[in-house]
Amino acid sequence: MIPTHPFGNTGHHSSRIIFGAAALGGMRQEKADSTIDMVRKAGINHFDTAASYGDSELRLRDFLQDHRQDVFLASKTGDRDGDMSRRSIERSLVRMQIDQLDLIQFHNLAQDADWNTVMAAGGALEAAKQAQKEGLVKFIGITGHGTRIAEMHLKSLARYDFASVLLPYYHLMMQDDQYKAEFEALYKLCADKGIAVQTIKAIAKRRWREDDPSPKFSWYEPYRDEDVIERAVHFVLRRERLFLNSTSDASLLPRIFAAAESFNEGVADNLDDLVAEDNASEGETLFVRDVSDDVRL
Repeated sequence: MIPTHPFGNTGHHSSRIIFGAAALGGMRQEKADSTIDMVRKAGINHFDTAASYGDSELRLRDFLQDHRQDVFLASKTGDRDGDMSRRSIERSLVRMQIDQLDLIQFHNLAQDADWNTVMAAGGALEAAKQAQKEGLVKFIGITGHGTRIAEMHLKSLARYDFASVLLPYYHLMMQDDQYKAEFEALYKLCADKGIAVQTIKAIAKRRWREDDPSPKFSWYEPYRDEDVIERAVHFVLRRERLFLNSTSDASLLPRIFAAAESFNEGVADNLDDLVAEDNASEGETLFVRDVSDDVRL
């Protein structure tokens, strides 16, 4: 079985693999239903979607009518203004036909201007706190990508006790010394305060190249080799308290789930060396400080 761990101080024991429901965004309902069934059979009890993930919230709707209590359900709003973020939360509830989200997250809170708007009077944080008081959401979290996001999450946690953070964690990203130092500071703070740490991009190989013929089910090119995926997943899960959010490429979910299950049997003593070798020939970090911090250029 895929291991579980307390999701911060929320009281929920989440599977350490979290289903990234962006994978459902472009699917027809029949395919989405079979994907959700596969996810549930793997023991995944935590789903992560967003208002901006195409039809993902709609694809979850039928499942949630009978299984709402079976999963910890998170969504995201990319709106920074309070009124707009409130409408985003309400729209997510309507689209999924549910009464409450377990977690609402501010999507990619990585820029200073956005941060200032979210945290100001009349901003998204004020609206989310009001929604929490009204029982529309249980918890509030923050997400993001890029080389500044660990620093930005530390800044956010100095302002408000968010329930969770989400950010990149994979071998190539941790070769940036500044990012590594800021990630470790964030990791320690979250451990001390009982804040859940979700990670993304575990199996990222590089950004897409123009001549690459592979099907593009995610904005970056993922690794596909089963052994490489196993090592990349183990690289994340060996860190206590880290959760791994799965890729939007649903074809790779069985390999990720198998890697998480094999984690119970232990990891290679020379895992760092093996992962470094995997990345040496083809891997390129997705984010380069002051050059490519956006998802797409």
